[in-house]
This record gives sequence, C-alpha cells and structure tokens, in this order.
Amino acid sequence: MPFAHGAACPPPRPTGMGDVPEPCPQAPLAVLSKVELRVSCKHLLDRDTLNKSDPCVLLLMQTQGQWMEVDRSEVIKSNLNPVFAKIFTVDYYFEEVQKLRFEVYDSHGQAGLGTHDDDFLGGMECTVGQIVAQKRVTKPLFLKYGKFAGKSTITIISEEISGNNGYVELAFRAKKLDDKDLFSKSDPFLEIYRIDDDRSEQLVYRTEVVKNNLSPIWEPFKVSLNSLCSCEEKRKLRCVVWDYDSRGKHDFIGEFFTTFEEMQKAMGENKVQWDCMNPKYKIKKRNYKNSGVVVLLDLKIHRVYSFLDYIMGGCQIHFTVAIDFTASNGDPRNSCSLHYINPYQPNEYLKALVAVGEICQDYDSDKKFSALGFGARIPPKYEVSHDFAINFNPDNDECEGIQGVVESYQSCLPKIQLYGPTNVAPIISKVARVAADEERTKEASQYFILLILTDGVVTDMADTREAIVRASYLPMSIIIVGVGNADFTDMQILDGDDGVLRSPKGEPVLRDIVQFVPFREFKNASPTALAKCVLAEVPKQVVEYYSYKTPPHSPGVAWGQTGSPQGPALPQPPPGWDTVKVPVQDTPSTARSRWSVPCGPVPTPAVPSVPSVPASLSL
Repeated sequence: MPFAHGAACPPPRPTGMGDVPEPCPQAPLAVLSKVELRVSCKHLLDRDTLNKSDPCVLLLMQTQGQWMEVDRSEVIKSNLNPVFAKIFTVDYYFEEVQKLRFEVYDSHGQAGLGTHDDDFLGGMECTVGQIVAQKRVTKPLFLKYGKFAGKSTITIISEEISGNNGYVELAFRAKKLDDKDLFSKSDPFLEIYRIDDDRSEQLVYRTEVVKNNLSPIWEPFKVSLNSLCSCEEKRKLRCVVWDYDSRGKHDFIGEFFTTFEEMQKAMGENKVQWDCMNPKYKIKKRNYKNSGVVVLLDLKIHRVYSFLDYIMGGCQIHFTVAIDFTASNGDPRNSCSLHYINPYQPNEYLKALVAVGEICQDYDSDKKFSALGFGARIPPKYEVSHDFAINFNPDNDECEGIQGVVESYQSCLPKIQLYGPTNVAPIISKVARVAADEERTKEASQYFILLILTDGVVTDMADTREAIVRASYLPMSIIIVGVGNADFTDMQILDGDDGVLRSPKGEPVLRDIVQFVPFREFKNASPTALAKCVLAEVPKQVVEYYSYKTPPHSPGVAWGQTGSPQGPALPQPPPGWDTVKVPVQDTPSTARSRWSVPCGPVPTPAVPSVPSVPASLSL
C-alpha cells in the first residue's frame, strides 16, 4: 500500500535522549471506552552507515479523510528490534470505523524525524476494531508504493482501560549497584515488566538514566493500575536494572521479581527492598550475595472516578428545558410555524425535548423537570418575560416527567403572545442560582442540565457569555439546540470547540460546558442520534467538574474492592466557594535536566487542585 510518509510527518518536536514526559495538568477522565496500544518492531531496516537506525513510531488517525497525528513514541537509539515504552491511548467507539496508521522513522537526534525516503522505515494501516478484536496484531511494514520493508514487522498489543481504573505513584532508588564501566561508574536505569498469563512480558515503565552513580534515586513516576498489573494485585512483575550504553548495548546489572501486593507494603512511612540478582553470577560465584539493592521508597494509590461512579454515589441529574417563544417562530396557529401543533407529527421543539429528556429522566429519581419559556408576552398583564414557568406556577416550575412538560407546552401556546428578543442569559442565570445553592449544601449531589431550544441567534450575546463563564464553576451543563433553518454560525461561539469561551471582561470558562447542535442536521435521523450527539459531552463534563474537588472516598475499602453498595461519597464544595455570587438578572443587561534514556509512563497525571475563582466573577 502506498504511504505518503513525507507529508504525514509533521514538524519535529523534541523526542531526544533527554526528554521526560511532562505530567498533564488535569486528572484523566474515565468517561469514554479507552484502549492502550503497545508497539514493538522487529528486523527494521538499517538506514545508518556507521551505526544502527534510531527508530521512532508515529501514530496517525484518519479524520474526515485526512491523516492526523495522534502521538509519537520516544526514540530508541541504535536498535533494529525496539520495544517502545510509550503507550498510546485512543478512544474506542464500537459504532465507528477508526482507521489508524503506524509509521516508523529513523530519527536524527536534535534534527528530529527525517522526511526523506531513506529515513522512512515502513508503515502499517489497520483499524482500532481489528486491534481490539485480536488483542495482538503483527503485520509487515510497507515502504512507498506497497513495497515490503524487507522482513520488518510491527506488533501492536491492545488493552482496554477499565472504567473503574486508577493509577499508582512509585518512587524507587538503588544502593551499591555493580560497576559495569571501566573508567567511571555505572549509569543505571530501571525497567518494569508485567508478566501476562501467556508468560509474555509487557514493558510498563522505563526510568530515566542517572549518570555515574551506583546508588541512584530515580524520579517518582505514575502508571495506571491496569498497565502495571491488569488490576490484579498478585500478578508477577519483573524489574530489571541496566547500565546505559549510548550505542544501545546496555549492560545487565540485575533483576528481581515482585507483585503489586508486595509493593503496597511501602505505603506510608514503610519501605520495601529487593536484592538485585544476576543469575549468572549466582551460579559462578560461591559467595555471591547480590548486585545491589533496589528500594521502593514510596507508593501512593489514586483512584480515577468515572461518570458511573458519581451516579452510583448518589448524584442526581436535574433537567431543565427552556423554550424560545419569540415571534420569529411564526404564529402557532399557522402550519408553517415552528410551534404548530400537528396531531399526527410532533414539531421540532417536541422532537428535541423528548429525545434528550427521555434519557435524562433515568438519572432523576423524582422525574420532575423544570420547564421555562422566554421571549413572550405572558398573562395577566402580557408583559415580555425572558424567564417564566410554562405551567404558569411561579412557585413551582416543575412538571411530572417528559409527558408533563409536553402537556404544559401545548397548553401554554394559546395563552401567550410570541414576541422577543431572544435573550437567554436570564434563564442561564436562574438555573445557575439554583446550582449555586445546591453547591453550598452538605450533600452537593445534584448536577444540572439546561436544554435551550431556540430558532435563532441570541441577541444578548455579551450577557450570555458572562452567564456561561459563571456557570462553568457550578455543577451545570448547557445544551443548545437550534430549530428551524436560521443561520446559527454565531452560536458556535458559545460552544468552546473552536477555542476557549471568554466573558466580555476576558475571563475564561473553567470548563467547556456548552454543546450546540442545529436540529436540521438530525431532521431525518432517529431521535437517538440527536440525543447521542447532544449528550455525548455531559458525562465528561460531570467528571471534569468533580475532578476539581476532593476525590470521592469510601472509608474502609481496600484497593481491589468494589466499594460500598452506595458507591463513593460525593466530594464536598471547595473552600471559599460561597464567595462567588451569581447575579440576579431579571432583564438582559469566561524536565528533568539530567541525561536520560527514552522513558515514558502510562499517562496518569495527578488530580488537580481546586482552582481559584477569578476575582472579577465575585459581585
């Protein structure tokens, strides 16, 4: 198969010998099905004259017909049979064909990856589904125009990340290691391998090199429990200490075997140590004791919570719908109106309401939904309101289930006069006030979803942006569905997909909480397609909101257990949150510098601290 390897290779970024992956600033979100991919190659072409190739792997995914780089591995010096420490993580969707391309290049140090024919070592295409179904895929590498790259092969091993996964933070050091260098001391690094059921070994982590030191202290690192031991405490692990060689011919110092169960003895102030053994020395030398000692200085276990964890922990989804009753919808008595009630065919407002509401009601125990309207003159004085209950009960705007909302909507239409303008900031602020009140309670167990149905671009854009920025600090998500054939280009501003939404004062949103979808894109699709699209980001937004707070905790539950029957307790509100005021708006008015071998952990960064609220958001 042909490979446009030159075009596919993007501008180089540092992947040299001194690079150490930087921790991500946010906790990983266990929302989607994710798959880890491990890569190794054999019999690569030797492109270097005086040495062997220095291979690096690029992972690309096809998006809208274009190949886009997802990530790349570290560079392994002078090795034609590399086992890469980098673990690629991709989202897995059963209903989609996700095409992947793996490209192997010979790196040139600081110059980065080459783009010439002589630098391309081969490529392979497959799908995520193929890798997941087979779990282990070995295929030949191809050069340009479908030519085989000699006997070169690439092996991809997949592993699904459990939604109940967590990660572990480890800190190792060694003492009195054997000296393998003639004129200096050893340059040790540590590798950890997981031994699978078929007795094969999977590289979990490779530390940096500590130069010229027989008692090195390696940097603490993080790996997922799934990667380390497949979430099985008794699974055997093999740990190997090497003396680094710049030509790739690393000298074996010693090894030891352990389990995660044994490692856990290092929690708290305890330490665990192992003799680093060289089997050859043990046989040849009668008085051989060890080739040094490896010490686990510290171990910390962190659980990563999923959307389901919070739902099982008691989180309730409170659903509010806001309906546009501006005059641009047309007279409801006219069959051309977007509000026309056809006894045989629901209008677009009802279709969107039912599609989204029927899913949300499964997460609300009382099945009561708030139903609001805006942009109409309402009785008794027929003054314009941008925030009224469509059941005309100002003390209780809730309806019994989705059917209750539908009935209130249909009975409301003959009683109001469609007017304008299209102001949505008052309704966003109203729901935000309720969310803020919930935030201050001890339980803080409700998350609010506001569905706004509108036929045009909002006219109070500045106030709406301000309200969204404030709401991003609260347990709240906003879904906007545009009905009719209006030009909704300007509405994309509110959906943070093209950049960070900011208030008129320049304050950014804390989280991306808005999803905008034109209904016409789903006019001929099933209701489930619309619901799937507009609700796709909500689980992520829920987890992201709680990730900024103290992680849930189930007292007395050891690692490996499922937790209490009620699930994890919901986190408490962050200190000082009660200083944030949501305004009332009745009228319209967010490396290490040491020399190191290529190393790479499973991407499992630390839980972030609670962010500070911008001063300008406090009124």
